[in-house]
Amino acid sequence: MQKMLTITAVLTGAILSGCATQSSNNFQAFQADDLNAQIQAGLLVQKTDSFFVLNDSSSSMSKTYLNSPDYSGTKLDVEKNLLNKFNQTIPDITLSSGLRSFGFGPCVKWGATHLNQPLQSYSTSGFESAITSLQCSSGGTPLATALSESSKDIASAPGNIAVIVFSDGMDEISPVPAAEALKARYGDRLCVYTVWVGNDSDAAGQASLQQIVNTAGCGMSTDANAISSPAGMSDFVKQVFFKPGSPQDCSTRDDDNDGVNNCADKCPDTPKGAIVDKDGCWAFHGVLFDFDSDKVKSKYHPMIKNAVDVMKLNPGLTIEIQGHTDSYGSDAYNQNLSERRARSVKNELVSQGVSANRLTTVGFGESQPVETNETDEGRAYNRRVNYKRTDK
Repeated sequence: MQKMLTITAVLTGAILSGCATQSSNNFQAFQADDLNAQIQAGLLVQKTDSFFVLNDSSSSMSKTYLNSPDYSGTKLDVEKNLLNKFNQTIPDITLSSGLRSFGFGPCVKWGATHLNQPLQSYSTSGFESAITSLQCSSGGTPLATALSESSKDIASAPGNIAVIVFSDGMDEISPVPAAEALKARYGDRLCVYTVWVGNDSDAAGQASLQQIVNTAGCGMSTDANAISSPAGMSDFVKQVFFKPGSPQDCSTRDDDNDGVNNCADKCPDTPKGAIVDKDGCWAFHGVLFDFDSDKVKSKYHPMIKNAVDVMKLNPGLTIEIQGHTDSYGSDAYNQNLSERRARSVKNELVSQGVSANRLTTVGFGESQPVETNETDEGRAYNRRVNYKRTDK
């Protein structure tokens, strides 16, 4: 009798939870667009300070995703791949983040919803751990419950909040009343974004997710295919976190603080303390060496000392020493001469305590003039050594 009761209990639990389907943590290779330059140029202005993801881990997400040849796994696998792409695309801004899953059974700790990661300071690695905690899918689709619970989850969220729902939208109970209550509590601070991860048979769910966005009156509804590519995902990230800005006048900015404004700066990442030329590049020009010699002239030792000081001031800095010549002589001769002279500068730095592991050399011969080779002054300016940082 006891054995029969045990079997009945197990069968009942399996029916209620559905069969839990495990998910992979192997993500697609993805090269995210870099949005940092647009932020620095003032083209993007941050509007959202916190984001909270609600991820569908119900049994319907155990089905194979059929709507794109780019994915071969379950709908939950697709959700996780999209979350990984989202995470990789978020630029260097200050955020708070968290994640809650919904379903039923072992995948959500035998409740209708589970808090996988409480709201915390966002980092790429930290949010990746939240994504990989989504291990399986089972049970029904209680999005309404997840929305209600998230109201408490984001109570401490600073600033404006984005609630982002990944789901096929095939809910047993309409989530609209819960969305209305969430919006009523947070008002204009809250926007809702939904990502439909469904097959053609789930079309009703797409409409349901759109209703949530309409209820919030702020946000957008999209689908998996629209945000799968680097361009599509960067557009989505812009929608969630930014509003358009006005580009700042580059003549009034000097982001690397080298004394050359951004408009004129041809080397915009000069390390702290470097002496730069009129183009904002860490370089020195002129007759650095005697004819057919690779020995640095003594009058240039202050420039060598500056390079040593910069390396000490920036302990993580690595550089490539680039040698250049004017156009006198054959191409082959100038190529060899530029390489010898770059190595000579490296040897000077090493002799003054800079680790050789932080330095590489390359010669460009006469191939990259920065002034005319038709005048003595121009040729002198082309005979130069540049330092290019390689740690960025």
